[in-house]
Amino acid sequence: MRRLLPLLLLVLVTLPVQAGLFDKLPSAPLGAPLNNSTDFLPVREAFRLSVADSSATSVKLRFTAAEGYYLYRHSFKFRIEPSDLAKGEAVIPPGEAKHDDYFGDVEVYYGITDIELPLNNPYDLPLTVHVTYQGCADKGLCYPPETERLEIGDAAPQTAAAAPVTRQSAAATWSWRDLALFFAAGLGLTFTPCVLPMLPILSGVVLRGRPSNRRGLVLSLAYVLPMAACYAVLGALMGLFGASLNLQALLQSPWILGPFALFFTLFALAMFGVFELRLPAFIRDRLDRRAAQTQGGTIAGAATLGVLSSLIVSPCITAPLTALLLYISSTGDAVGGGLQLFALGLGMGTPLVLFGAGGGALLPKSGAWLITVRNAFGVLLLGVSVWLLERILPGPLSLALWGLLAAGVAVFLGALEFTPKEAGRKLAQVAGLALLVYALAAWFGALQGNDDPLRPLGQFTGVAASSSSTATAGWQTVNTPADLDAALAAAKNTGQPLLLDWYADWCISCKVIEREVFTAPQVTSQFGAYRLIRFDITDSTAEQRALLDRYQLFGPPAILLFDAQGNEMQDLRVIGEINADNFAERLQQAATRLK
Repeated sequence: MRRLLPLLLLVLVTLPVQAGLFDKLPSAPLGAPLNNSTDFLPVREAFRLSVADSSATSVKLRFTAAEGYYLYRHSFKFRIEPSDLAKGEAVIPPGEAKHDDYFGDVEVYYGITDIELPLNNPYDLPLTVHVTYQGCADKGLCYPPETERLEIGDAAPQTAAAAPVTRQSAAATWSWRDLALFFAAGLGLTFTPCVLPMLPILSGVVLRGRPSNRRGLVLSLAYVLPMAACYAVLGALMGLFGASLNLQALLQSPWILGPFALFFTLFALAMFGVFELRLPAFIRDRLDRRAAQTQGGTIAGAATLGVLSSLIVSPCITAPLTALLLYISSTGDAVGGGLQLFALGLGMGTPLVLFGAGGGALLPKSGAWLITVRNAFGVLLLGVSVWLLERILPGPLSLALWGLLAAGVAVFLGALEFTPKEAGRKLAQVAGLALLVYALAAWFGALQGNDDPLRPLGQFTGVAASSSSTATAGWQTVNTPADLDAALAAAKNTGQPLLLDWYADWCISCKVIEREVFTAPQVTSQFGAYRLIRFDITDSTAEQRALLDRYQLFGPPAILLFDAQGNEMQDLRVIGEINADNFAERLQQAATRLK
């Protein structure tokens, strides 16, 4: 489960409105161009390399991967010229564990990664560092190995020795969709036992004297906006705090992950009602007295009450709020963090604004359903704990923990009850039985050595082998530009359309396409008309990279279709992953042009 922390944190407080977060991104609609090169960044923009610091004893290199891109640990290579200035191996921090069906266990890096190269350079002589790295995009594109050259010393630019941390602009680290999600998160926090019961009390103070609907709306906004502004300040500070301490890198350490996992587990117990989270009594009592003394009927009084409420309510929502703050701190974006938590505060205050404007009838009533919401938050917090522990525990043990969590929820939903009476309870029992089946599968898979919670039973060897042989049948593999040109010329001379698949052993998405797309019946049934060519760019030689430039590609996977005259149908070009159904539709669309 790669790179799910931001999603888990948002799901933590917005489960009812986040059902589609884990869905695969849709492919382009039928008839739309699939020349989606613009969906991916050039390699030097996806992975920015700079010199964070240099001295006589070391040089610190900083990689900044754009959002949705990651680097492989095993692909790092460093060479220093003059070589006698180098001293020892590079100091590379632990990465995020990732398991792949083909590569096994690897380590990858998201966000900012600092690597230290030891030096023996007492006279501060100028030097050159050659850096080789390789990464991929979450959307399915893998870049060939890239080598950059950094000049350090008198011959280098003045800014090279202390290059600042390079990050994407605020517009690239947050979006309107993010703000909408945080707003929805605020609404989700409203429907908890610690917030919703406060609404009639607070509204009784703010809207003292039964003002008109218009006046009530003004007072409510005067209450909500300062409250949201307090959260915005907190978000901005966490953005700066996270950037300065590089919390994303710190969260790779077992000594950090373990306590954080315990932290979220304790908050989950609080959600289950084992104990209560509150401010110390002497602070809480003073805030309550101050709130009671505030004149809510005035705009200034409402604003003051809003600020105080942000302090009173926060301890009750500490668990989900802390999760969101951790996510913001990992982005290092003060502007984005402030806007996101401002949206969160607006979401929390929306019910009060509706109430103040005369829409009290629209607000839900308190009841047992609030306890259910609180328990759901507790389960999601436990999910975050298990996700954190996945990085430091053996894969099978992590899978067993996912099974344990699923089994616990199943029991809570009544999976083992034999005489449920209420209809709603029966539906919950059905969901519980499904989770119990998953838990059993997870435990069985863990005993077999599997570690993928999405496929706890793994793959059947026989099926995988059959799919692999089907995928390679009928394909001609080439790895030089001359061989490719010859294949294209041969297809053109015989008037045969050609399908060109760009492939590399280090490309995970290429393996997915080979296994799941090129073996699908709806796809293989249309291969008969094509000459199937696979260009293997595994070695990433200079010739192969020049060929990528010729076709304006960043790297594999990519699928190009050529007609009988040898002309590429560029609007049907596929870059990155695609599912079998959508690719079959593209082949059908190509077939209509070939007639």
